[in-house]
Amino acid sequence: MIDVEDLIALVKNYNPRCNADLIRRAYAYGNAMHEGQFRKSGEAYFTHPVAVAAILTEQQLDDATIVTALLHDTIEDTKSTYAEVAKLFGEEVAELVDGVTKLTNLQLSSTESQQAENFRKLFMAMSKDLRVILVKLADRLHNMRTIKSMRPEKQAQKARETMEIYAPLAGRMGMQWMREELEDLSFRVLNPEARNSIIRRFLTLQRESGDVVHQITADIRTELEKVQIDADVYGRAKKPYSIWRKMQEKDLAFSRLSDIYGFRVICASVADCYRILGVIHQRWRAVPGRFKDYLSQPKSNGYRSIHTTVSGRDGKRVEVQIRTREMHEVNEAGVAAHWSYREGVRAKNPFAVDPAKWISSMTERLDEGDHDEFLENVKLEMYSDQVFCFTPKGDVVQLPRGATPLDYAYSIHTRIGNSCVSAKIDGIRVPLWTRLKNGQSVEIITAEGQRPQASWIDIVTTGRAKAAIRRSLREEDRSRFVRLGQELARAAFEHVGKKASDKALRTAAKMLGFADDQDLLAALGSAELTARKVVETLYPELALAAGDEVESTRAVLGLTDEQTFRRAHCCQPLPGERIVGITYRGQGVLIHAIDCPALEEFEEQPNRWVDLHWHSGRHAAVNTVSFDVVISNDAGVLGRICTLIGEQKANISDLRFTERKPDFYRLIIDVDLRDVEHLHMVMTALEAETDVAQVSRHRDMTRKP
Repeated sequence: MIDVEDLIALVKNYNPRCNADLIRRAYAYGNAMHEGQFRKSGEAYFTHPVAVAAILTEQQLDDATIVTALLHDTIEDTKSTYAEVAKLFGEEVAELVDGVTKLTNLQLSSTESQQAENFRKLFMAMSKDLRVILVKLADRLHNMRTIKSMRPEKQAQKARETMEIYAPLAGRMGMQWMREELEDLSFRVLNPEARNSIIRRFLTLQRESGDVVHQITADIRTELEKVQIDADVYGRAKKPYSIWRKMQEKDLAFSRLSDIYGFRVICASVADCYRILGVIHQRWRAVPGRFKDYLSQPKSNGYRSIHTTVSGRDGKRVEVQIRTREMHEVNEAGVAAHWSYREGVRAKNPFAVDPAKWISSMTERLDEGDHDEFLENVKLEMYSDQVFCFTPKGDVVQLPRGATPLDYAYSIHTRIGNSCVSAKIDGIRVPLWTRLKNGQSVEIITAEGQRPQASWIDIVTTGRAKAAIRRSLREEDRSRFVRLGQELARAAFEHVGKKASDKALRTAAKMLGFADDQDLLAALGSAELTARKVVETLYPELALAAGDEVESTRAVLGLTDEQTFRRAHCCQPLPGERIVGITYRGQGVLIHAIDCPALEEFEEQPNRWVDLHWHSGRHAAVNTVSFDVVISNDAGVLGRICTLIGEQKANISDLRFTERKPDFYRLIIDVDLRDVEHLHMVMTALEAETDVAQVSRHRDMTRKP
């Protein structure tokens, strides 16, 4: 274990004016509080907080953060209290220790809504003071370095949590070195065979081709000396997990993988960066499409560098990163650079990101909707790399890699996204699902009346766009459900001889616990509530009287005793819908829905029209309606659809396929229903099924009476 004077010496290396007494007192207090506690390895527990503090000295952090590291488990695991820590070390340290304690209690790898809520708490802690996360990341890094003493199942759980949450978070904060080490430590636990295989291949490659890193580093130095540019050159083989991920993403064998070596050139000025780029491109052939200029367009976490990939010795591809020394400091520390010290004073690095602005950029686009959406948006923000596009006026828009013109439109304004109909990239019209690339100019074309489509959810990648689309679709669905609910309520009230007035609906809403009549109608339209329930709530005696099933032979009122009726095949009217009859000599009366297009041919024959309406009460399920359904071409889908219809107490009387494709089937299903409410129950159930791409009421206007 590092003793207190050695720890103070580490701090004084970058901050000679540090408060050594504060660190000594925190060290002694933490050691006393953890007295008698041991880690799984058998070591004294206090070795862990000291190691965490040492990791944070590598990032040159302030005294409060170092002291927090020494005390970060005291409130959680000892008899220490917040009040005591505040009294001894100040409110700032107490707040930080309390923040780390709360994060320690969050189970970020838990499931679904609990995980989403815990992520929300994580971001709240970050927004209060980002140093809480810096301590937590250092805590996790040391735990991963010493994970072998844990049980195998606990190792796997911690490694998965680290790989899924802490490593991406470190990367999003700009601490790339920490992300790589966390990933590699997790990789060692989760897939040791793959990691060892890559290491063995590296050793074989080194035996065959020699020390490539040393050779290429020497070549770059030689070229820079020729033009008298002073710069430091470093090279290294990439981490095993980074190589493994590329092999998986590109489906390549190790022997075919390029740019497994990375090199950094660190110089004094931005002008030197571009001079060095010219020298490297003159000496080696640049690989097309592998150049990124993060000097002119920095990442949101403060990262600045020039990236280029060239064909080096023997045609081997190598990535070269070029940056200034100040940029390198920020690139290593990320957002933590804001708190770093040099020579006893806070380092005024012009490239360090203001943590408040950074956390705002992380959270401003996170939807306040349900848990699943929040969790999805957080992960999108954490895992995203970025592309930079231009507006027609030349302004820069930053988006995650894989973003589309729709993401771009929503990043400008929600109204632009909602009304987007097409886009132009560099002046050429492209589909909305096109993936954007660095440096492209994007123009969005909008139209009044355009609304987001459900398919857009699968096109966009940003949390902001997904949230806006879902919000619009919910509003549109609600409007549709309210309209349908009005029709269902009207029909149900007419069955008992009443009118669905606004006052009646408001009264029913209050009695049933809805906020207002619009919420009641939306619930009716979405099948969350039945119209019968509304009627029973207001008129229980009338609803009971109307509860007997209506005989199918007397389902329609308005006919003479000698007249018979049939439902028209074209519109297939149902009880609950407004209807009209057309008389046929010797054939009785044919019933049409009031909006049936077939009625146009009878406009000049008013003597054939008969005013009809459905009998009130419960009708038998004998009224056939045809559905036009598109389903996925997968095993078991058709069976599930038939079961789903049966669960709604509806009988399938016929089924025929109209189109067969490799990925979908289109078919017409004839179903026997009671009334329009029964129709809506079946349609809602089908629409909710994942493998149903489309469902609509099929009306065949070619069929004769």
